[in-house]
Amino acid sequence: MSFAKKEYEFLKEIGLGPKNPGCYVNGQWKGTGPVISTVNPANNQTIAEVLEASTQDYEEGMKACSEASKIWMQTPAPKRGEIVRQIGDALRSKLEHLGRLVSLEMGKILPEGIGEVQEVIDMCDFAVGLSRQLNGSIIPSERPNHMMLEMWNPLGIVGVITAFNFPSAVLGWNACIALVCGNCVVWKGAPTTPLVTIAMTKLVAEVLEKNNFPGAIFTSLCGGAEIGQAIAKDTRISLVSFTGSSKVGQMVRQTVSERYGKCLLELSGNNAIIVMDDADIQLATRSVLFAAVGTAGQRCTTCRRLILHESIYQKVLDQLLEVYKQVKIGDPLEKGTLLGPLHTRDSRERFEKGIEIIKSQGGKILTGGSVIESEGNFVQPTIVEISPTADVVKEELFGPVLYVMKFQTLTEAIEINNSVPQGLSSSIFTSKPEIIFKWIGPQGSDTGIVNVNIPTNGAEIGGAFGGEKATGGGREAGSDSWKQYMRRATCTINYGSELPLAQGINFG
Repeated sequence: MSFAKKEYEFLKEIGLGPKNPGCYVNGQWKGTGPVISTVNPANNQTIAEVLEASTQDYEEGMKACSEASKIWMQTPAPKRGEIVRQIGDALRSKLEHLGRLVSLEMGKILPEGIGEVQEVIDMCDFAVGLSRQLNGSIIPSERPNHMMLEMWNPLGIVGVITAFNFPSAVLGWNACIALVCGNCVVWKGAPTTPLVTIAMTKLVAEVLEKNNFPGAIFTSLCGGAEIGQAIAKDTRISLVSFTGSSKVGQMVRQTVSERYGKCLLELSGNNAIIVMDDADIQLATRSVLFAAVGTAGQRCTTCRRLILHESIYQKVLDQLLEVYKQVKIGDPLEKGTLLGPLHTRDSRERFEKGIEIIKSQGGKILTGGSVIESEGNFVQPTIVEISPTADVVKEELFGPVLYVMKFQTLTEAIEINNSVPQGLSSSIFTSKPEIIFKWIGPQGSDTGIVNVNIPTNGAEIGGAFGGEKATGGGREAGSDSWKQYMRRATCTINYGSELPLAQGINFG
């Protein structure tokens, strides 16, 4: 193993070593499945080894989790909130370390790695407040001496399957809310970021142990498709939250639906930024740079299509090409780096194949378009001039590739925005109220996240996150997303001695 000694010291500080058990089941660390290596995408060197979960580990974990759910759902919600508060504090104490680990294993630059862990901390804070606000409604009854009300009760167990690009944040969106709602959590992190999964779980486990709660309340499994399929099929898991591709998400939905389970899907994005002729060009250019290049184009909210009004097309393009030249590519842990590597060698190969397809469909490479010869998975940030009707534009190439196209009218721009199967995020740059309100209204963007004068990425936790169409329709994080993690009971109470029926029915 070629990992540097100083990095082993860093791993040791967050409870990791050269070889790590990858399952936390029934309050214990183990792993009787395959041994896998996790690698640094900046140089493709092995960081550490992880023992993945076997199906036996999974079953042991689920049995214990089912028992633990009986305890957790009866714990008062504010007490559950207190546990989540302590989890947030534990994360705060290791913020820099965890952020570094995210950057090391996933490949995003350090400020983004730290920001991702901060997002989980913010979700903990949000969930603590929520734990005292899981309110139902009192509904007027049409019958005398009757009262109607809504009760919100825990589902029991929530399964969370997360992706490599946000190996900790997406867990936070789900687990923080699920826990305060009274659910146990079964987490399967991405197979290529197991160290983040283990490090996060260790902090959660310590909090549960310190408060004398069963560790099985939070069950964590490193593993591949076999474990994901087990979660999807398991009738003990009431809700499965899945983040990943539309293709796999569709299979998860079918499997979960067949057993009448609930599904929360966060799938592909093919996000557009529209720049109107009255836009602040500098603001738009800076926004496009972050939206298209951030996380090496590996966010589900990455801007993949730039739709420019014909009158300012060349001006925006010239500015963008100039700032692309200034993007520093390199080790994501080095200060000043803006573009780190793609996550895997396979990602780099898909980038190369994608560029060939783009060229074959008439795409003109304006800058970039090549891999960078190195030990790591580095590619050039790329801008492509292409027709909005090209088939390749309808697909999501998970890398720093930006398609640029022209429009003449707002109606045309909205049609281009809405023309793809995915529907996650979109943004428009303008100062005109009549454009803004059309854009966010029923005749505007058909995405779940609809922005004005900001990028497509960088969503705040206070709003519900998710999208429409092939993005899956799920909503996570803020607003009233918590309702997905609970079951609603409509209760009617008769406190009188008569039995009047609804709708004035007289039954004898």
